[in-house]
Order: sequence, then structure tokens, then C-alpha cells
Amino acid sequence: MPALTRLQLALLIPLTLVWGLNWPVMKLGIADYPPLTFRSLSIWLGLPVLGLALVMMKVPFKVARKDWPQLLWLAATNMFVWHACIIVAVKHLSSGRSAILGYSMPIFSALIGALLFKTALGRRGWLGVSAAALGVALLLWHEFSTLAGRPGYVALALVAAATWALGTQLLRRTSLTVPTLTISFWMTALTAVVMTLLAWIFERGQWQAAAAPGTATWGAILYNAVLIFGFAHAAWFYLARGLPPVASTLSVMLIPVIGVFSGAVWLGETVHWQDCAAVALMVVAIASVLWPARAGAGTRQPAPAGATGQPRG
Repeated sequence: MPALTRLQLALLIPLTLVWGLNWPVMKLGIADYPPLTFRSLSIWLGLPVLGLALVMMKVPFKVARKDWPQLLWLAATNMFVWHACIIVAVKHLSSGRSAILGYSMPIFSALIGALLFKTALGRRGWLGVSAAALGVALLLWHEFSTLAGRPGYVALALVAAATWALGTQLLRRTSLTVPTLTISFWMTALTAVVMTLLAWIFERGQWQAAAAPGTATWGAILYNAVLIFGFAHAAWFYLARGLPPVASTLSVMLIPVIGVFSGAVWLGETVHWQDCAAVALMVVAIASVLWPARAGAGTRQPAPAGATGQPRG
């Protein structure tokens, strides 16, 4: 693997930390605030930051009229379902558990690629799928064994991950010729509109009863606006063009681990043995699916699932 440049390393390290730490940040932000409204505010405030990145990088905003239906479908599968489902799941699950479930996405991507797009899934791939399934089963076991457990929200997080996986596969095969960052900007803009509508439909009754966002909520909103929808978007798409696959794979594997243990330290969330085992299984699963083939094998492993998709968190 070629060595990372200083710029790539300088972006990759904070990017991994930003995404990993965002799970407890989101949990803190929506503790006493409607989750869909929280997400809407974050996206609307982050959209100008992402737009400024396009301006500074001299990336065009224009998308041809004929490309809008495809762009809308990409936004639905990459962002609409993900942002709506995962923020509601985070409201009712621990931040660490949500991170593990959300980052099961590469496993779903491998399965969808094999089943729908006839992408070969080798021995390592099936090993990864099996490890991920066992990890999810452990999480479900704890939910069912606890009276306060909410297995429905576990399923919601898995739906979010599976839909994002489908979106990633579609984004890899898109016929859109505009820059990826342009696609990201307009998907984010469309998501802001959809999330606002969902918040109005499901949470408008809470707007008057809910207290105004406190310091913690505003801090979480600004964290998401600037670091997730601003920095993470611009940095990830820069890295995705030139980062060796193994480096971005390491980033993907570390994010749920950071999410689990930062939630335990910061929010006092209890880490059960099932959570630790699920973390280990997810790392094994993602590594088995995404880790590049050995040099001399004659082929190069494709970039990790999510390398051309949306950054998450």
C-alpha cells in the first residue's frame, strides 16, 4: 500500500474521530429535543458550509434537468431513509449500539451486490456476512432479554443500514457525469427538505411543548452542521478519490468502536458483553469483506462500501 500523504493523514484522523464521536453527540442533542427536528436544523445549517466547500474547490453546482430523477432516487436510498430512521433509533437505543448497527452497512452492501448486481461474494465475504449476522443477533438477544429493550428500533437501524447499502451500490453505478461533491450537495439539499416535512408531519405537536434547544442541543446541532455536513462531506470525497482502500477501511472499522466506548465514557452508557462481542464481530466482518487482497493475487480489491457514498453519522 502506498504511504499516505501528510494531507491525507491529516484529514483521515480527525474524520474518523468526528464520525465516531458523533454518535454520543447525537444522543446528547436529542435527549430532550425532537429527533427529526434536530436533524432538519443540522442539515439546513450545514448546507451553506458544504456549499462553501464547493465554491472554494471550484466545483460546479449545475445538474442537467434530465439527471434530476436519478439524483432524487440516489438521495432517497443514500440519505432520506438513513437520516430519518437512524436518528429515531438513536433516540431509543444507546449511541454505541446504534453505531454498531449503522455500520453494518458494508455487510448489506456485499449481500446486495451479490444478489442484485451479480457481484461475486467469495469465501471471505460469506465469512463476513456470518460474523455480522451473529453480532446483530447478540444485540437483539440483549434487547429481547431486557424489559426495557426496544427490538423495533434495532430493526429500524438495520433498515437504515440496508437502504444506505443499496444507495451505495446505485451510486457506484450511476450514469451522472457531474462531480461527486455536486451530487453530495444536492442530495443534502433534498434531504433537508424531506426531513423538514417529516418533522412537520410527526413532530409539530411537540414544537410548542418542547423547550427551546438548550446549550447541549445547540452544541450538537452545530457539531453536526459544521463537522458532519460541512467538514466530513468535503474531506471524505477528497479522500475517496485518492486514498488507498485499506486506509479508508480502517476508518470505517474504527468508527463504531469509537461510538461504543465514547458513549460509555461520555454518557455513562453501560457496555454489556454482547456489545463488546458485537464490536469484535463487526470488525472481523468488515475486514473480511473490505480488506484488500494480498499483493500478487492478480486483482485489487474494490474501494470500501461507502467510499463513494455518503458519510454517516
